[in-house]
Amino acid sequence: MTDLRSQDSAATLSSTLVTRLRAAIMRGELVPGGKLVLDRIRASYGVSLSPLREALCRLESEGLVEIVDQRGYRVTPVSRANLAEVIRLRVELEGMAVREAIRHGDAAWEGRILATLHQLGRCKRGSRSLEEQEAWEIAHRAFHAELISACRMPLLMQFCETLHDQSDRYRRIFLKDHEPDRDVPAEHVAIAGAIIDRKAEEATRLLRDHVARTGRNIQAVLPAE
Repeated sequence: MTDLRSQDSAATLSSTLVTRLRAAIMRGELVPGGKLVLDRIRASYGVSLSPLREALCRLESEGLVEIVDQRGYRVTPVSRANLAEVIRLRVELEGMAVREAIRHGDAAWEGRILATLHQLGRCKRGSRSLEEQEAWEIAHRAFHAELISACRMPLLMQFCETLHDQSDRYRRIFLKDHEPDRDVPAEHVAIAGAIIDRKAEEATRLLRDHVARTGRNIQAVLPAE
């Protein structure tokens, strides 16, 4: 029993560490391409090497961390080619998930979409402080996750969540020096409306255009490789 409790504790510590490191990468505190010095991270987070390595391996599987020379780690660099791949996969997989969610979703699901849309709409537009930007990011993630939550395909949802993380990282870089796009709130409303009206083709098209346009905006300001 002690061993099982110890294993559960280690798993919880690793999961917590994954969450904290992922957040640091998403916020840019751990910069793209930056080397991850394990001793420094261990001291900063107050953890031993074993859960830290496990956490980094999980982040590697999500595409946020890379192994360098079989021993070291770095934050995955950003690039136009990587962003193009992320956007293409998001369009395909989230489109599939939305179509499945429309097939299976009920009235309670529709209500949750409207609730997350309302919460997102309450977030400040235009220039935001770091705290306001973080609140928007949380609401934005909740909205997009709810759109596909009724698809009844857990693996597909997991893939979409990983791709959303990848896309979010690029968008946060963009928003450091650029104003949020003024068309985004209207696009969210249109996507939600088409989904609730069970217009699968229209909803898929609107979502595709929404994701692709954001990608083009970011591509335009990313330096060439």
